[in-house]
Amino acid sequence: MSEGTSRTNVVMSKLSTAGDLLMLQLAFLVLSVGIVTLFPAAFALQRVLPYAIGQEHPSLLRRFWGEFRWAFRHFWLAGLGLYFGGVALAFGLLFWASTGGPIRIFALAVLIPLTGMIIGLYLSALAVLPDTAEDATPRSLFRAANLFLLRRSLAVAGGVIGLATWFLLVGRLPTLFVIGSGLVPALLAYWISRTTTNRPQKSSPDVSI
Repeated sequence: MSEGTSRTNVVMSKLSTAGDLLMLQLAFLVLSVGIVTLFPAAFALQRVLPYAIGQEHPSLLRRFWGEFRWAFRHFWLAGLGLYFGGVALAFGLLFWASTGGPIRIFALAVLIPLTGMIIGLYLSALAVLPDTAEDATPRSLFRAANLFLLRRSLAVAGGVIGLATWFLLVGRLPTLFVIGSGLVPALLAYWISRTTTNRPQKSSPDVSI
């Protein structure tokens, strides 16, 4: 009987976590309608995500709104730059992919790795956001993300591949965008931060003289 109760509690906990994540995704969609609010909403979702997964905070929407106001004050201008830079990069990829000639190969050989590096830097910024100080600036966040990327490049590369795979799925099933547009990058960044910072420490063997 106790085993059945334990399984029921585990299932209910998982369902509660899934419900909280979907609620945050909906809040992200509502707040990201405006271009200027897109990246602040994504940053707010990232900072609230650990509380939703750990079931540590009862008022997630209130916390999300508070984190959104913080992110908007500090990063709205940087978010605009990211948005227009991303649009320009996507346009360049689509343009050169649809043209012919040898210059196409050269352009794509430059743009594809550049896109991967920028996405990796963005995932790194999301990974360090939960521990970012309240007085953070775009410059300090960029430095922290760049350092994280350099130290954890293999895990970040896995996150980039995962995000690219999700974009391919969205191309075939556009409805997935509504479910995971904010959650998928956030969960990938959360996974990157967990798999790289929670490794067991190797204890050095005692040396007897």
